[in-house]
Amino acid sequence: MTARQPRLVFADPGEAAGLDAFLQRLLRWEKAAAVRIQAGGGVVGIFAKPARFEVLAVRTARLLEPADAEVDVTVSAGELLEGVDESAEAFTVPASVTGPPWAGMLPPRGGWEAFGEVPADAVRAVAAAAIGEFRERAEKLGPQERTREKLDALAEEIWSRPLGRTRLPLRAAHAAHALGFLSGEGQLKLLRAGVWLRLRAPAGSVVVRSGAGKGPGLSVTPV
Repeated sequence: MTARQPRLVFADPGEAAGLDAFLQRLLRWEKAAAVRIQAGGGVVGIFAKPARFEVLAVRTARLLEPADAEVDVTVSAGELLEGVDESAEAFTVPASVTGPPWAGMLPPRGGWEAFGEVPADAVRAVAAAAIGEFRERAEKLGPQERTREKLDALAEEIWSRPLGRTRLPLRAAHAAHALGFLSGEGQLKLLRAGVWLRLRAPAGSVVVRSGAGKGPGLSVTPV
């Protein structure tokens, strides 16, 4: 007998549409993308590692009707997208798949400490400038120089730079921009928990392991 697939209902309007957009972006970069779903205590977290970005992306939301039991499963992003029901603000959890290595090493669910804020428009500007720099420098490479190795090295140089004094690497801003997390105005929260750093926006979070050096530029407002 096949087990009934859990159906989770969001408590807030627009969450299903946000999940739909998030999954579509993931699948644009990797058709076989997987996500890990953790639900319990009236909250759901959906974790992904976007292709080409060395970060974890997280969407969290409140649930209107908590599942009968806690959910912790890795699934196909494509199958999850098929189970999103925007009209009902809900989604069906598909069958589990064999997860990639990153799915077994998630950041903690609790214990996050806020240590600053950054303006969303400033992070967008920094990300756009870095993207422009990459394109300009890549275009200046001669045909014989424009190899995958050279382009990867250029990307690593740029995206490993610190995001101002936040200790986050620029790759966090790049990923947040590409995932559509930086829409709107206001302040984005900076949080830390152990070795993890997190850039949190209303539409989602980008999480990285700490280790980036400090640098000048984007200012941080303490909280």
